[in-house]
Amino acid sequence: MDAIVKPKRTSGALPPPEIRKVGVIGAGQMGNGIAHVCALAGYQVGLNDLKQEAVEAALASIKRNMVRQVSRGLITEAEMTRALGQISYSPSLESLVDCDIVIEAATEDEAVKRRIFSDLKGKSKPGAILASNTSSISITRLAATTVQPERFIGIHFMNPVPVMQLVELIRGIATEDDTFSTARKFVESLGKQTAVSEDFPAFIVNRILLPMINEAIYTLYEGVGSVEAIDKAMRLGANHPMGPLELADFIGLDTCLSVMQVLYEGLADSKYRPCPLLVKYVEAGWLGRKTQRGFYDYRGEKPVPTR
Repeated sequence: MDAIVKPKRTSGALPPPEIRKVGVIGAGQMGNGIAHVCALAGYQVGLNDLKQEAVEAALASIKRNMVRQVSRGLITEAEMTRALGQISYSPSLESLVDCDIVIEAATEDEAVKRRIFSDLKGKSKPGAILASNTSSISITRLAATTVQPERFIGIHFMNPVPVMQLVELIRGIATEDDTFSTARKFVESLGKQTAVSEDFPAFIVNRILLPMINEAIYTLYEGVGSVEAIDKAMRLGANHPMGPLELADFIGLDTCLSVMQVLYEGLADSKYRPCPLLVKYVEAGWLGRKTQRGFYDYRGEKPVPTR
């Protein structure tokens, strides 16, 4: 049993509405994945981003991924057509006012996320749940920027969203029971399983995963092994499906660095110090697959280690 027992929390505020429409802020890899699974589950989805081109690119990506699911027999063509018709472009935060839950999936930067939730004030349905897909940042701090912190919760999807089965649920100090239970039912309706985490830096998955990746980068930095040797060792020696450096490139080295900085600053423990080599790669703009270079160079026919 993974539920964390909490005292009953009620404020007399409007109860969360029944969820029929989902707002997603941010049309990047995580945002389009969240829109994808919500639409397939039958929800209307309003997808918002600063640029319409980003939403158009997201819709194209969602269609490609659904076509792949059809080819594998995971969904039918009719299900794909219906789901694609459920997603619409929401050009502004004001256009999310009819959403029953709004999930922020912007870049892993606390200042950016706080600004989004501050801008949402007065632009969401009364009683609507606001959620962040943050992988590491305090839910309590983010909730404090909203009008109803009792209606705020962390809903952390794993990447890639359509494939990964787990979603972390994180309550802030003000999150009320009906917010939590509604969010949990919603996540389960997407065919996902939940793990409940306390509101500590990086929660459960990244608290364990990112220090391992950071240690793999230290192992490279100190010359213990090459990129190829480190990834091969963990794939064949620990039976990991993907080596830690290949995984870092997949996640995005900027995201890896952000999570390690949250851990290092939040827990004040030197064991979480980001590896200087990780910092150097991010400073160079070598962020992994999304920029075509990271610990591997993806510009050729097959990935080649960069060290």
